[in-house]
Amino acid sequence: MGSLLKSLRVRSAGSLLLLACTLLLIGAAPAAAQSSHLLIIVGLAGDPAHGELFTKWAQTLAATAQQRLGMPKENIVVLSGDGATRDAVARAFGALAARVEADDTVAIVLFGHGTFAGKVAKFNLPGPDMTPEDFVPLLAKLRSKRIALVNTASASGPFVDALAAPGRVIVSATRTGAEQYATLFGGPFVEAFATEAADANRDGKVTILEAAEYAKQQVAAAFEREGLLQTEHSLVSDTTSAALLSLGSAHTDALPADPRVRALYVERQDLERRIESLRLLKAGMDPDKYAAELERLATALAEKTRQIREAEGKVK
Repeated sequence: MGSLLKSLRVRSAGSLLLLACTLLLIGAAPAAAQSSHLLIIVGLAGDPAHGELFTKWAQTLAATAQQRLGMPKENIVVLSGDGATRDAVARAFGALAARVEADDTVAIVLFGHGTFAGKVAKFNLPGPDMTPEDFVPLLAKLRSKRIALVNTASASGPFVDALAAPGRVIVSATRTGAEQYATLFGGPFVEAFATEAADANRDGKVTILEAAEYAKQQVAAAFEREGLLQTEHSLVSDTTSAALLSLGSAHTDALPADPRVRALYVERQDLERRIESLRLLKAGMDPDKYAAELERLATALAEKTRQIREAEGKVK
């Protein structure tokens, strides 16, 4: 957050005036007239293990949006499996266009595998894939001035330049189409909306920028832990707008109230994230090192779970 504040201080007077006006407009809009909408698209994975992981990320994000951030269930749509075709995506955007108002927040999150060939990036789906150009007319249908499209797939970098526009934030897991290895970004991006660690300014809500920054840090840490060359570098098209967009506010009871038990939960979440990251990095690791590290983390996770149960028993 410090880097964001520093960047805001050095902006020109015109940029600061524009930001101030934006904030005033947001604050002036009647609360009842604003709502948040979430469209999650789970594309092809390439193998069953990644398929399970992408589905888990999608389900976790949908549950977090509803249960923790207060988003109405009817405002959350998840497309996956054979139901995540290009035609189905177009219909989902059509349904959004019919419901979304100018002051509503709309987040579209893509989980899956991406490819890049012939200078064309694609998000892989059952049947025809989708390129950035395929999303252009779909996004244009939405009246909202508060849109975020987050592509967590490999080779997602080209989506940023192709889709960025005023009032629209584009986030990618990679900075170019050449970064085509399976990405870790989606996991910590989802986790960000359920952890206080991502709420940099402690205001009870995690913005798109805070989630992206949290995921970026966790990805770098995962590669560093395993001694591997980092193969993904995320991008955010407009950090100022991304710092204003959020899916909702967190409930204060998301984690246990007892400080000791709460700390144990956070430590367990960290171990779960590290195991998830390790599995995604498996292809680039020495098999023996992978097996040893997985065993170590799994043992630590079991011990942490035991500690939580013991601590919760004492609290009760």
